[in-house]
Amino acid sequence: MSEEVKTPKLDDLEKGPWPSFVSEIKTAAKTNKMAKDLLGQLEQSYEDKIGHWKHGGIVGVLGYGGGVIGRYSDLPDKFPNVSHFHTVRVNQPAGWYYTSDILRKLCDIWERHGSGLTNMHGSTGDMVLLGTTTDQLESTFQELTAIGFDLGGSGSAVRTPSCCCGQSRCEWACYDTMKLTYDITQHYQDELHRPAFPYKWKFKMSGCPNDCVASIARADISIIGTWRDDIQLVQDEVRNYSKAGLDINRDVVNNCPGKCMDWDGNNLAIENEYCVKCMHCINAMPKALSPGKDRGAAILIGSKAPIMQGAQLSSVLIPFVKLDDEESYKDLYEVFDAIIDLWCEEGKSRERIGEFIRRVGLANFVEAIGLEPTPEMVGAPRDNPYIFYQIEK
Repeated sequence: MSEEVKTPKLDDLEKGPWPSFVSEIKTAAKTNKMAKDLLGQLEQSYEDKIGHWKHGGIVGVLGYGGGVIGRYSDLPDKFPNVSHFHTVRVNQPAGWYYTSDILRKLCDIWERHGSGLTNMHGSTGDMVLLGTTTDQLESTFQELTAIGFDLGGSGSAVRTPSCCCGQSRCEWACYDTMKLTYDITQHYQDELHRPAFPYKWKFKMSGCPNDCVASIARADISIIGTWRDDIQLVQDEVRNYSKAGLDINRDVVNNCPGKCMDWDGNNLAIENEYCVKCMHCINAMPKALSPGKDRGAAILIGSKAPIMQGAQLSSVLIPFVKLDDEESYKDLYEVFDAIIDLWCEEGKSRERIGEFIRRVGLANFVEAIGLEPTPEMVGAPRDNPYIFYQIEK
């Protein structure tokens, strides 16, 4: 390799207590020409105060319409080794479980065919391989499939489904997130690899209302574990927390959004019909409280990041569903397919499903997909008193 690239502006990003991506790129640049030119172009971008990437067309692998994000430099003469710098999205294992052996194999593949730089993981969930050339895409894909990996989703398609670790490590998980994620990934293979939607569609699975994958803020369909019977309560353990110094009234009862708890100094009372399943009390006293035994999931719809019309959180579509086996999954797929069919028929370009629902109205949407309306679907109280309805006889 030639002499080291001078990067005074990037050097500032290495200062301070936190690890720096610049340090990682510099390490890769010692043996990789793409990483070296990446440093140079990034320094140039900071100097010019503009990005120097452009999107020059669609690239991909044979038979797929997604999984690769084409990226090109607009300074190819100055930085020839990043004239092409395509990103490859790799479908991650459910729960992000890897063996050290498979990680070495993945890194070896990427050092042979790309920059050697990775993002573990992207916001959708994929393992992201940063930077390769068009002629290396097919060979990269072939080697990935040989060790059991597929490409993830990109474009106006089902994006790579992701989940928390669920029942594999978490005692609060109310259903098997990893099993459902695998099943959804297999069921929607065509929709994952061949973009045909108005815009992106994300599934995210969280095992309990703690929502460790932030599905309620980032997924078109959020499948969040919950329960419909009483919180399991061990009074002796509540008393132990109190004896150990926890102020139960201040730190637990007064923080309950449903105001459904009361502590008299000896016993904790819970009016479970007012519980909103926020998990705060369970997180505060995990030895004393735990989710009920009748477990399943709530299906929420419509969250998105602020691109077109601002941020949206998911709202409830199905308050509770059991997710015990593949047969119960089929009922979900019927609902999802009805939503997708309607959205593909009536949705506008670059309109997420949450924006579509907001445009056509929840009542019209629910009727069109064949669901019975329930009170849980109401996202917020109405603010217009001049709305009247007539009870059907």
